[in-house]
Amino acid sequence: MTATTEHSATGRPGRPGTGDVPPPGGGALHGPVIDWFDAHARDLPWRRPEAGAWGVMVSEFMLQQTPVNRVLPVYEQWLARWPRPADLAAEPPGEAVRAWGRLGYPRRALRLHGAAVAIAERHGGDVPAEHAQLLALPGVGEYTAAAVASFAYGKRHAVLDTNVRRVFARALNGTQYPPNATTAAERRLARAVLPEDEALAARWAAATMELGALVCTARSPQCARCPISAACVWRLAGSPPHDGPPRRGQTYAGTDRQVRGKLLAVLREATAPVPQEALDAVWDDAVQRARALDGLVADGLVEPLSGDRYRLPHG
Repeated sequence: MTATTEHSATGRPGRPGTGDVPPPGGGALHGPVIDWFDAHARDLPWRRPEAGAWGVMVSEFMLQQTPVNRVLPVYEQWLARWPRPADLAAEPPGEAVRAWGRLGYPRRALRLHGAAVAIAERHGGDVPAEHAQLLALPGVGEYTAAAVASFAYGKRHAVLDTNVRRVFARALNGTQYPPNATTAAERRLARAVLPEDEALAARWAAATMELGALVCTARSPQCARCPISAACVWRLAGSPPHDGPPRRGQTYAGTDRQVRGKLLAVLREATAPVPQEALDAVWDDAVQRARALDGLVADGLVEPLSGDRYRLPHG
């Protein structure tokens, strides 16, 4: 990602969310948001030049549905152990699951391992710079491909995570929250307000993400600190409450996710295959426990062995 002090805008008129033409005022947001980012961005390890493309990719996998403060220690340990994709690719996938610790959604660890193997085999161990090549890696979706291309290589792509979507929903569409799932209209809008200059577009992507994370937050937006509050359609409309479909909650206690986490915790800490009875001790509900274990096996996170024993996957 390349910093720049030139905040140009296209200035073309258009209607919000249609085609690739910026909505009214879209280009005028670039300068204030990027200036705010230059002054207030957090010093995060994956934003430093030494992180490289691999550091950016690791962070993007880890930050999906996981807050920064939980990711930081695991990220540092991960990069210390596996500074290049080939280092991770040389290890069994179970080691990636073990090192993932309690970040949650451990299938991300398997996907990151799979991506590392593909990078080592197809790209000589270097994370590719082109969006299409990134998208072809196992476990890499549209968001991650755009984020790595933009943040690691300064490419011009619309990067739409939850924070960016919320900023655009409020500032440009006048709604408190974006839809539960990313829509085609959101993608069109993101492309429409993307600066034409490649380096500036990469800076804009990072800046809007940080603005959503620190200021335009989900529950307590700090409009007084926002660099574009004077132009925010939602604020100018009186900050109307959300009137769309109910927002999804993050229930965890008592769910299969919790049981899966407890089972994986036992396997991560074990140095030898774990007998069934050791796993049975982590949860009283036998039906739910069996369902969770079966799901872990089906997802490739746990490998069943003879004699009712289990371990993390070895390959």
